[in-house]
Amino acid sequence: MMRRSTISLLLAGAVMAAVPAAAAAQSTRAPAAPKLSITTEQVRVSGKRASALVGQQWRVRVVLRPLVAGQTAVLRFYRNGRRVQAAQLPLAPSPTGRSAFFVFTFTSPTGGRIVVKATHFATPQLPTIKAKAVGVTIVTPSARPGSRGPVVRMLQSALARRGYVVGQPGLYDARTARAVLAFRKVTGMARTEIAGADVFRRLARGGGQFRVRFPSHGKHVEADLSRQVIALIRDANVERIYPVSSGKPSTPTIRGHFRVYSKAFGTNAKGMYMSSYFIRGFAIHGYPSVPFFPASHGCLRVPMPDAVPIYNWLSRGDIVDVYA
Repeated sequence: MMRRSTISLLLAGAVMAAVPAAAAAQSTRAPAAPKLSITTEQVRVSGKRASALVGQQWRVRVVLRPLVAGQTAVLRFYRNGRRVQAAQLPLAPSPTGRSAFFVFTFTSPTGGRIVVKATHFATPQLPTIKAKAVGVTIVTPSARPGSRGPVVRMLQSALARRGYVVGQPGLYDARTARAVLAFRKVTGMARTEIAGADVFRRLARGGGQFRVRFPSHGKHVEADLSRQVIALIRDANVERIYPVSSGKPSTPTIRGHFRVYSKAFGTNAKGMYMSSYFIRGFAIHGYPSVPFFPASHGCLRVPMPDAVPIYNWLSRGDIVDVYA
């Protein structure tokens, strides 16, 4: 009996000795080394390659693990080895409290390969930490009548924000083609209905805004004969932009400031559709033939599908400003 008690006491002592030893070993284990990482969001991923479109916004998320309060990181973007943008931002605690992060939005106005780098420079709490660089290929898009998909949606969204009238979302239909034509006219580009890389570059750089000349005229129309477009404007806000064909050189459209004095529903004997007259027999009206250049007898011709919404928008007494 004495022998069993002795053995039990010896085992208990060994266990009690082992517990502090294990605790001591655990307490001396080195903490996880801090790590900085980069991930890209709102980009396309094919295999291991990420890509985005010219002019498309995408995001970079920088994460520091584990959480250390009061830290910052420097984010840099390079194209072909040349730095194009940089930002130093504070790292905020994540909802879990296990890490710190920030999110930065980036847009590239040109195509190429973008390399993203992030660095946390040394502080009293942490050493210098560099994240593994990531790359995103910026694709220069193009679209033409009949095209479908996200590129067309991006094109339509950018045009609509400027007041151009687009068609069915995701489909490069006839209305979207006319919007592209109007955009090209406003920006002085070649007058076609194709959205090549040049159109996307102009959009990405903020081009295509219609400059309102007469904001004090309230609800009014401005017809820019040099660009062959009209804009429906409320005060200084451009609501819609359409391509037109004004008077040819032998019968030019009269310039000046006028008011809509009469409106004629339907089609008249001259083929003028949904006419809003602003001086004598000259009107803004739909017509089957609306070339990219001045070709009318003095009126402002618009494509037949655009005639109805323009007619409905205009009221008697609205000002029509015609200039070149």
